[in-house]
Amino acid sequence: MRLHNFGALLALGLSAVSFPAQSQEVPPSRYGPNDEIGAANLVTPDSVLKAVKLVTTGKTYPLGVPIDKNLPAFRHRSFHLTNVQPNEAGGTTMGPNKFTFNDELVVGWTGVGTQLNGIGHIGINNTYYNGNKASDFVTVEGVAKLGIEKVPPMVARGVVLDMTALYGGPIVPEKTEFTVADIEKVLKMEGIAIQKGDVVLFNTGWLELIGKDNQKFLGVEPGIGMEAAKWLADKEIIAFGGDTWASEIYPAKDGQEFPVNQFMLAKNGIYNLELIDSRALVRDKAWEFLFVLGQPLYKGSTQVNVNPVAIR
Repeated sequence: MRLHNFGALLALGLSAVSFPAQSQEVPPSRYGPNDEIGAANLVTPDSVLKAVKLVTTGKTYPLGVPIDKNLPAFRHRSFHLTNVQPNEAGGTTMGPNKFTFNDELVVGWTGVGTQLNGIGHIGINNTYYNGNKASDFVTVEGVAKLGIEKVPPMVARGVVLDMTALYGGPIVPEKTEFTVADIEKVLKMEGIAIQKGDVVLFNTGWLELIGKDNQKFLGVEPGIGMEAAKWLADKEIIAFGGDTWASEIYPAKDGQEFPVNQFMLAKNGIYNLELIDSRALVRDKAWEFLFVLGQPLYKGSTQVNVNPVAIR
């Protein structure tokens, strides 16, 4: 646009100006064209040694929730476990020592219960982290790139933000969007700050609804919106998540489907940890801790059930 035409454009009124929408392009990885692990690149020997220094009491906290067929899950997902005693019908045993054993067959989705959502899980118009097109790497038997088996062990500083303290109740009200100002208030209350390479978890009290109001648990949830997501990404965290099933406010604005997950995973390679049980951490006021996760290496999967451990 030539400068002498600028005044004429203003005369048309702002209503005549069309501003471009936020780009939906998936940018290249800051870690190079072949990168498949995103923010997990921030886990280094130096960062691990620094995180280990957080351990002062040796107390451990399991962060996963027990999984069974009754656990509410996202839309189409389900979980069924069947116990089998092969070749033991009618009380049969094996060998002179009367050996018997139990085996379990699981038919279920990897996205039920506490889970690690990898950066190959969420895309934008069939394009995934680092510009990978679904047509190039997605098959019915799994993904050829960005699989959960590529993710190294996550050993990092973890922080939990108790949003229930900010809102003054055991459960944060539905449709509550956590702003940057909200997050900063909680950080001040807890006396901590978010650092590069952190795993950031939000405690909303939402797990208290399981078994009491599963419909509400799955239908709506409080969480971060795009403002907070961009702020967290600028902090260079490894993963975000909490005690809800999407780790973002749901439903999102303007009928969008999980825009925060798109921004964090597809655009920034930041992992999502869902259904994290942080209640014991909150009770003990363990706001920062050593976070340890070694996930099952299901080759070709983009998400997997996990039970991370916090060590204080």
